Parts: sequence; C-alpha cells; structure tokens
Amino acid sequence: MKLPPLSLYVHLPWCVRKCPYCDFNSHAAKDELPADEYVEALLTDLEQDLPLVWGRTVHSIFFGGGTPSLFNARQIETLLSGFRGLLPVSPAAEVTLEANPGTTEHDGFSSYRDAGVNRISLGAQTFSDEQLNVLGRIHGRAEIHRAVESIRAAGIDNFNIDLMYALPGQSVNGAVQDVKEAIACAPSHISHYQLTIEPNTAFHVNPPQLPDDEIAWDMQLECAKVMAKATYEQYEISAWARAGYQCRHNLNYWRYGDYIGIGAGAHGKITLPSEQAIRRRVRHKHPLTWMKQVVDGESIIEDRVLGERERIFEFFLNQLRLRDGIRKSQFSARTGMAWSEVSGQVEEALAKGLLNDDGDLLKASELGWRFNNEIQAIFLP
Repeated sequence: MKLPPLSLYVHLPWCVRKCPYCDFNSHAAKDELPADEYVEALLTDLEQDLPLVWGRTVHSIFFGGGTPSLFNARQIETLLSGFRGLLPVSPAAEVTLEANPGTTEHDGFSSYRDAGVNRISLGAQTFSDEQLNVLGRIHGRAEIHRAVESIRAAGIDNFNIDLMYALPGQSVNGAVQDVKEAIACAPSHISHYQLTIEPNTAFHVNPPQLPDDEIAWDMQLECAKVMAKATYEQYEISAWARAGYQCRHNLNYWRYGDYIGIGAGAHGKITLPSEQAIRRRVRHKHPLTWMKQVVDGESIIEDRVLGERERIFEFFLNQLRLRDGIRKSQFSARTGMAWSEVSGQVEEALAKGLLNDDGDLLKASELGWRFNNEIQAIFLP
C-alpha cells in the first residue's frame, strides 16, 4: 500500500432554502449564520486531523455545501490562509467554490478570486424557470446568466455548470435545450446527472412524476451527442470537460485517493501504509452540535479501519465511474491487496460482456457503461 494524492474537502452546510430533492447534509439558514465561529471551528477540526497526514501535500481544496457562497470572501480567505499555515498546500492547487446563482450577490466573484479561489461550480440545475420553481430553487434563468457574466468578468475561466435531467415533466428536447444553453455559456466543465428520488427528502414524501427509464436514457444519449460535438469529453459518468479542465478534486475521489473532510457531517479517507490500513472518519452532522464538539476534540462520530472486502468494493465502485476505466496498476498500491484477490470477479464481468480488458485498463463496455450497477454488484462484499 502506497500513499495516493491528498485532497481537502470543506463542508459549509447552510443554504437559503432546502430543495425538495436534496439529501445532502444541508440546513436552511433561518437566522444570521455563525459564520466566523464556524470558520474558527473548521481550522480547529483540521488541526486535529494533522497527525494522520504529517508532511503530505494537499493538491486540491473543495468548498461544498449547502451553499458555500453564503460565506463571504474574507471568511474564505481566512480559511485558505489558515490551511496553508497548518499543512503544505501545492501552489498549483485547484480551489473550488460551489455557488448558487441566487446567492452570488454576497460578494462578487472577483473577491473570491482574490481570496484564492480559482474554480467555481455553479448550481444552475436547469435553465427552465418553470422547472426551477418545481425544484424549489431560489433563482431563475436570468440569475444564471448574470452569475456566468460575473464569473467571466472576474477572469475565472475554469468554471462548472451543474445540470440535472429527467426532471418532472421534462421532454428529451427540453433536456437537450438545457445542455445547449449551458454550452452557450462556454463553461470549462459540465456536470450532467439524472434527478433521482432519495430517502429523507420532500420529493420522497410527495414524489413528482418523472420520465421513465427509457426516456431518461434517450435524454442521456442525445445530450451526450450535443456535448461531444461541442468538444466536451465525458471522463466520468456525470462529468464532461474541455481538454485540460477535468475536476482534479473529483478525479482524486474516483481514483481512490485520500481526502481530509472537515466541517459538519464531512467524511474523510486516509491511507496509513505503515499499518497497511485505510481509515474512514465521519463528523457530527448538525452544524451547531459539530461546533460544540470540535472544541472538545469530539467531533468524530465514526472512525474505523476498512476491511479487505470493503477496500476492494470501494476501489471498483469509484474507478468504474471513469470513462477510461480501472487502473490495474493502482489496485495493490491503493488497497494493499493482490490482484489475484479480484481476478475471479473480473473474469465474471468480462464473461458477461460488461468489461473489456485493455492492458493496464479495464474499461466498461457500452453495455457495462449503461448498466454500471451490474458491474458494481459483482464486487459487493
């Protein structure tokens, strides 16, 4: 087992309003945010994880939520300066801030750029005002375009637009029009994922009528054609990018790299080669509880070493999301296991026509790409 690259995920859990489809650890901000106190707690939280990562360099930082753009640029700058004071951060680190079009008036994107952010992920979801209303979003189509103009005016050329498809009442043509309008904004990256109904959401209690699986597949295919024609390359199930603009932070997840997760409900994965072990750590979910617990060094609610079968499953679960496939040469280094431990399962997937063997890479066939869950099931513990 060898050390993989290390990333840092920072969870900023508040949003203006909880969307009915959202199952993330996010909380509607009913009162003024305790933002400065939360920032201080984040730095304390990171400091408590340092013994697990002494001397390791962070290659990407991702501010996720919630709606991180509810925090102002000064607070983001305080965090980035604090991170660099606690552990090595690569000068070329990718630093992403998630932002929603309805909350970008807090600070201009030029202020976030000056604070050290060099990549924006904009949660558009759709350009249809009618569907934005159904999805419970607080912005409209006009706000999306204003946010894009603001990003460009700030000189940030590396930005992502989040889009969902298979929305309530959406047609194939409607999904394609969303993609075309996103492309017209000239982002470097497009995240394009299917709306699904998750437990513990308002949509799960009162589910809307969604397009059936065949229509959703047609949407995926037609949208893929449009993005490919516009020189966006699909490198992951839900991610498309222009050359050189793949999301390095997310790639580290999918290649089974390491990451520290700080903030309410954040997850972390740390490789410990000296122990031939991988540890997973999870924080308290509620932000106010987490803030109290972190002061006492008790913010962790789960801290465990992964078993061998879990490591195998996680490795394949993540790398199967990548269009260029599973790297055989990374398996032992990332899991501490011999390839012979999975050769039988790999042969099963090959025999079913779900995978193709391409030297060091195992690539999903077109059948396997459509039925990715079928391959994942083969590697379940």
